Amino acid sequence: MNDDQTERLARAKGGDGPAFEELLAPLVEPAFRLAMTMLKDRSAAEDAVQESALNAWRHLGRLRRSAALRPWFLAMVANECRDARRTRWWSVQRFAHIVQKEVRDQNWADRMDLDAALDRLPRHHLEVLVLYYHLDLPIDEVARVLRCSEGAARQRIHRALNVLRPGMMMETDA
Repeated sequence: MNDDQTERLARAKGGDGPAFEELLAPLVEPAFRLAMTMLKDRSAAEDAVQESALNAWRHLGRLRRSAALRPWFLAMVANECRDARRTRWWSVQRFAHIVQKEVRDQNWADRMDLDAALDRLPRHHLEVLVLYYHLDLPIDEVARVLRCSEGAARQRIHRALNVLRPGMMMETDA
């Protein structure tokens, strides 16, 4: 963090709302992209980012002075998305979406693309690929968001790509 951000963080920890908004403003767009990728629903993604921002405000005192705000906040967003996907309501809502999609397009299996291949990935693989490739986070920040070492983050990316690759091969062969 530069001196200006450190000063803003100190003000925000002291209860200065506008200072907190200035710190969080550049993080909202990548947080929304992460939430959209994990939840595939605009309203749910907006809710997850908003809830995460509120939690960040409430727990700002827990952020260490030397810690970077971006991975800390993105980890909150990822956790909020995971929590949202665990609820029964999410399962019902996602099932309804799938049924509507099948009714609307009976030939969906013939036209799978990268998005469909990503949809089939387990959440832990999707999350690491989104952080690294979609949000373009450096490996050290990916590791902080995932709460693991940089080596483990690299290994998770490698494993996720290995799981994704066969799904993409099937689609191009079809």
